[in-house]
Amino acid sequence: MATEKVQVVVVGGGATGTGILRDLAMRGISALLVEQGDLAHGTSSRFHGLLHSGGRYAVKDQEAAKECLEENMILRRIASDCVEPTGGLFAALPEDDPAYAEKWVKACAESGIKTEELNIKELLKKYPVLSPRITKAYSTPDAAVDGFRLLWSNVNSARRYGAKMVTYHKLSAVYRANGAITGVELTNTLNGEITSVECQMVINAAGAWAGEVAAMAGLEIHMIKDKGTLLAFNHRLTNQVVNRLRPPGDADIFVPHGTITLLGTTSIAVEDPNSTKPSEIEVENMLNIGRETMPNIDNYRIIRAFAGVRPLYQANKGAGGRAVTRNFALIDHEQKDGLKGLVSIVGGKFTTYRLMAEKTVDLAAKKLGNNTPCRTAEEPLTQPVTSEMLERGKKVFGVPGYKKAAERLGDAYGKVVEKAEQDPSMRRMFCECELVSASEIDYVAKDGDSKTLSDIRRKTRMGMGTCQGIFCSYRTLGALGNNPQFTVGHREFITEFLQNRWRGIRPVLWGQQLRETQLSTGIFCSLFGMERMNDE
Repeated sequence: MATEKVQVVVVGGGATGTGILRDLAMRGISALLVEQGDLAHGTSSRFHGLLHSGGRYAVKDQEAAKECLEENMILRRIASDCVEPTGGLFAALPEDDPAYAEKWVKACAESGIKTEELNIKELLKKYPVLSPRITKAYSTPDAAVDGFRLLWSNVNSARRYGAKMVTYHKLSAVYRANGAITGVELTNTLNGEITSVECQMVINAAGAWAGEVAAMAGLEIHMIKDKGTLLAFNHRLTNQVVNRLRPPGDADIFVPHGTITLLGTTSIAVEDPNSTKPSEIEVENMLNIGRETMPNIDNYRIIRAFAGVRPLYQANKGAGGRAVTRNFALIDHEQKDGLKGLVSIVGGKFTTYRLMAEKTVDLAAKKLGNNTPCRTAEEPLTQPVTSEMLERGKKVFGVPGYKKAAERLGDAYGKVVEKAEQDPSMRRMFCECELVSASEIDYVAKDGDSKTLSDIRRKTRMGMGTCQGIFCSYRTLGALGNNPQFTVGHREFITEFLQNRWRGIRPVLWGQQLRETQLSTGIFCSLFGMERMNDE
């Protein structure tokens, strides 16, 4: 059995967990982050990618709205390569309560959220996909954020300060003695190897799994697991985030991401945090609501449906769904349950992950006798790519691809460009949808953290475009023949990748998407001799 020793073990590789790891490392606290899958395995990769302005919460919860606005501005500054400042708009239809719009404008002003009423005629000319029935529309400082990129930027920054991170390791035991945490046991989910880690503190940032982590320490956290389903369209329908100007509900947000648009979301209580399978009924209901804002969305192909589970927290059992607060709760289990060395951070939103991490590490640092202040709001996650390196990238990857690669790779961009300069074969675009080069695939596959094709997908967006991996998946696997990590079990790697894609395609299997799926079936079942699998 392998053994390690750190001051703090962080459980959960989502936005909050990676933010905590970075903050701990920047304050000089030795830390290890543990994630049972790949980074963003859970909710942090299964949301609409909206960086909230606070407008959605202004009427109901001004404190949450102010937090969103402040963190929105901080992330634009420290993670500019992860944020697309699209701007947003809130639009009302005749059936929406005019009194709510008036309350909303007033609440936004009180929360410091800048809004401006838009000319409807000019708005419809700019975005003809919107309903001509819109009666009021206002602009807001919403934005789109790349969750995968942001999480890896946090981890890479933390590693530069000495932090450690392991993926595909599941927490299998929590050690305690004399009323205090003494360590944890980890199980490698790929090979079964056991690792024992001695630590002074465990920070539970496991999201929807936070209750399970607490249970390992003999404690209880009442989590409400709330599934939200989203739809991905194969076009960028607008260049701004579009919100419905009414109390938050289902299918009332359209978020542009690169070449696609996401429509979300729903709110359904589930028991299992792994309950992320969208249903056809959910898809149908979302489309019915979405058509009210964009009447012609049926003209666009839905490339997939996917779902995440929100980790909502209530100190006392009560209402569920959208009635539960989206604020976060920081639980000191020494104070609450008499167990020293365990802290849980639950609830919250992706937009406020950095603030959640700061408050959590403030508490942890105090308990560890560390007085170093938080600097995560000031220090950028990555350094900007130089204009000289961008020019070199343009020469090898062309105008469409060089900027996208720079945004995805950040500090590693130079290495990928140099590889392509030295070997012209590395300039080929393996994924035309997302403009991912052979050089980028090669770099990511060898970074030590990529274990599957899906891991490469999350880091590069390979297979996340309109074809959903029909062509780039087998190209990528074929190019990895000399990589020891990917030379065994090629069929298993490609099957796992395609099955993950299939889960999202199955609930939207009609029209153009059905024809696309028939092409995919022909390629993989006929040409590659693969077999069809069930829906699971």
